[in-house]
Amino acid sequence: MQTKPTNPTSEQTFETAFSRLEEILEKMNSGTLSLDDSLKLYEEADGLIMMCSKRLNDAERRIEILIKNRGGELTLGNDQKPQTQDFSLPSNPGTKPMPRELF
Repeated sequence: MQTKPTNPTSEQTFETAFSRLEEILEKMNSGTLSLDDSLKLYEEADGLIMMCSKRLNDAERRIEILIKNRGGELTLGNDQKPQTQDFSLPSNPGTKPMPRELF
């Protein structure tokens, strides 16, 4: 079976890449592909997954920046991940709870 590989590019939209991943999944689950075609599709899917993951991480970072700019309360730890505060009240009313990492 001949496959139409697409190379993930920076111009490709997240939606296009995700749609292609769905196509690849359907083809691989059909059980009709040769081993060579399966490997080609697997390699293509791996590149698409990496590209989609990067796009999602970039979007998450942009949202964090927007939230910080709007509310001014988002703080990042040394690993550049957002910190949160527990919703429980502190045992000492004059003390704020220590921030903890979100992820």
